[in-house]
Amino acid sequence: MPGRLVVVKIGTSSITDAVGRIIPGPMHKLAVEVAAQRTAGDRVVIVTSGAIAAGLPSLGLAGARPSDMPTLQAASAVGQGHLIGEWYGALREVGLVGGQVLLTPNDFVDRRQYLHARQTLTRLLDLGVVPVVNENDAIADDEIRFGDNDRIGALVAHLLAADALVLLTDAPGLLTADPRVDRGASLIEEIAEVDADLEALAGGAGSARGSGGMASKLAAAKIAAWSGVQAVIAQAARPGVLADAVEAAPGVGTVVIPRQGRLPARKLWIAFAVATRGTVIVDDGARAALLATGVSLLPAGVVAVKGEWDADDAVGIAGPDGQVFAKGLARHASDQLDLLRGLRTTQVPDGVPHEVVHRDDMVILP
Repeated sequence: MPGRLVVVKIGTSSITDAVGRIIPGPMHKLAVEVAAQRTAGDRVVIVTSGAIAAGLPSLGLAGARPSDMPTLQAASAVGQGHLIGEWYGALREVGLVGGQVLLTPNDFVDRRQYLHARQTLTRLLDLGVVPVVNENDAIADDEIRFGDNDRIGALVAHLLAADALVLLTDAPGLLTADPRVDRGASLIEEIAEVDADLEALAGGAGSARGSGGMASKLAAAKIAAWSGVQAVIAQAARPGVLADAVEAAPGVGTVVIPRQGRLPARKLWIAFAVATRGTVIVDDGARAALLATGVSLLPAGVVAVKGEWDADDAVGIAGPDGQVFAKGLARHASDQLDLLRGLRTTQVPDGVPHEVVHRDDMVILP
């Protein structure tokens, strides 16, 4: 029986100190655990953060994370070499070879790039290499960058049809409350469906050095669940955490159960990786048709336009009650759609797209 494919992501705060210096200990610990999984027959991909934090001390900017994109890119360009060098060393100490893979959002939305990324990662795994993945922050555009490596981990898990996504952090998992203010906070060991209440519970960024936090871990776990991949949020410092997480051992952390079925890569991107620019309000008939038959949204079903957007931007689709039930890429700018709403297809001017949102560019949300 072939082994499992595991994607494990470790965050900045788990492998760097307060000023951004890389701490070899946690990297060595994870390398040892990766080697153990390899011995058991599993294949493992590491998704790592830390390039920006690792570059800041060399630039004389140690401390709080800068907010402007050019400085972040410069720090990443300096820090990525330090980071991958430490990973190569940690893996070499346990008899493994690491291979650097830097990804951008376009690698997941462009079909050719998507296939190339999968081919590269698969071949590395076939050759016995441990891919070490990071976002290509040095050239990422502010408008299209991932923003956190938890999401990259989830998208890589989808790309490779992984069996498990393990998100390592400083916390034991998602807790019922913030332990800093509530001593009675307890671990949520299993989640069947990530909903708005859980997302609110997860809060914001966890540290000044990283861009993630529990909210991004939960968002990544949700992406994985929609990809048919089981996700586990667990504490990086826990002994044997990788093996326990792969087995979903009781108490290892927060296990997010995968959904039945698997979204195609493009729809996964639309659902989770593209910011919503506005909302299209549709009538009850259009909502029923979209939910029941998966047809495209036509102008005749649109009753109102909220917000401003350009063609190809992502929009939410809501019923008369304002409840968003779908998301998709609009084929019209908001001002043009406002003129077209309510028109039958035969009334739409020549040369203007007949669909407001094509069914191939639409995702029905839970």
